[in-house]
Amino acid sequence: MAKKEKKVQDYNALYDFLRYYVDFILKLSYRTVRYVGREKIPQDGAVIYAPNHTNALMDALVILAMDHKPKVFVARADIFRNRTYAKILHFLKIMPIMRIRDGFDEVKKNHETIEKSVDVLRDRIPFCIFPEGQHQAKYSSLPLSKGIFRIAFQAQELMPDLPLYIVPVGIRYGSFFRFRSTVRIQIGDPINVREFIDSHSEYTPQEQMNIVREILAENMRSSIFHINNDEDYDATYEICAAVVKNQVRRIMRKNNISRMNRLDAHFQANQATVEYINSLKENEPEKAAKLLQLGNEASVIRKSKRISLASVSIKFPVLSRILKILFVLAVMPYCLLAGLLTLPIKLLCNYIFTKLKDYAFRNSIRFLLNLVLWPLLMIIYSIITYIILPWQWALPITLALLPAPIVTHETWRLLRLGISDIRLLCDKKLRSKYAQIRAIIFNK
Repeated sequence: MAKKEKKVQDYNALYDFLRYYVDFILKLSYRTVRYVGREKIPQDGAVIYAPNHTNALMDALVILAMDHKPKVFVARADIFRNRTYAKILHFLKIMPIMRIRDGFDEVKKNHETIEKSVDVLRDRIPFCIFPEGQHQAKYSSLPLSKGIFRIAFQAQELMPDLPLYIVPVGIRYGSFFRFRSTVRIQIGDPINVREFIDSHSEYTPQEQMNIVREILAENMRSSIFHINNDEDYDATYEICAAVVKNQVRRIMRKNNISRMNRLDAHFQANQATVEYINSLKENEPEKAAKLLQLGNEASVIRKSKRISLASVSIKFPVLSRILKILFVLAVMPYCLLAGLLTLPIKLLCNYIFTKLKDYAFRNSIRFLLNLVLWPLLMIIYSIITYIILPWQWALPITLALLPAPIVTHETWRLLRLGISDIRLLCDKKLRSKYAQIRAIIFNK
């Protein structure tokens, strides 16, 4: 009797066990991981997640860590040509999908992917497709490809007894390239595919897909900090950072709120600033031009002086800053030792980075190397420690070394931000640019 082929969505005990470890390391890789709107995820049918794509592998991992339920993803088909890679990807619950750039003959093979995706959805396993088709490390969006809509419409047709939802997801990173940044994931309003088809029966299937594409694109944009990807992108981003603290205070006063989650507050504040700039462009183009010019000038000066945008956008009370400096001084001996012990990972990261053309993969590489190498290094260091020292000393030393990558990074991050703050404090011209920007935004 032929052995039954294992489906990509089938339960795998090893995969389920490793998920706890991967999710745990992911959450350690960010200072804050915040999910907003999880209550919007439908429970009465099949779900296709549609996230924006800005940070390579990390995008899939933050979606995966939303809950412990298994999820099936798709990836470009060319990486499945190697049999070993294909087996690994199948174990990771990733399916191949052809793209137009692979040729029309190859795209025809997506029929098998659609059939398998329907099987996944029938089993109530969430399916995840990045509808932009490629990633870009910007707070913006790309045109949506048609693949997700073809799969959704054909899947709904093949399972009329089960409602199917496309759920937009907005992923917003504090930094695309820095380890231990922040990430905010917002679930948008789901699209009920069956209800949409029934309510738009006067349109052809192609027209229906085009309408859904516009709806999904708008829902995704409203779930992220979105700046139009045009010649004003850098200036707009700089302006948002310059006024975010003031915008947060304005929003809190307007809504009579005494306290807000920082990521939520920054999200709302940045949205308000972008909307104001777009309004100025339409109604007061001269004022908008002056504001954007200031934004561009500030961006050029800040980057040339190597001043972090965090020094501009994040409010640190004086006491908090003093306490952070004292923390850096207190843990410096530990940090130096931990930095030495984590040096193999650091050097390997830097070597791989020299081979990368796309910066967006940097955090993915850091994550994978820490995921795999740090446990191996800890085993080696623990063995050496137990050989050299009595177990009464070896045990606490081993436990103290466990958080070394995080403590080391946080210490150097605080040191880097402290230096950046001093540079901003000493740059009167740059601070003047920001003051002018705030005066225009708040009509002072």
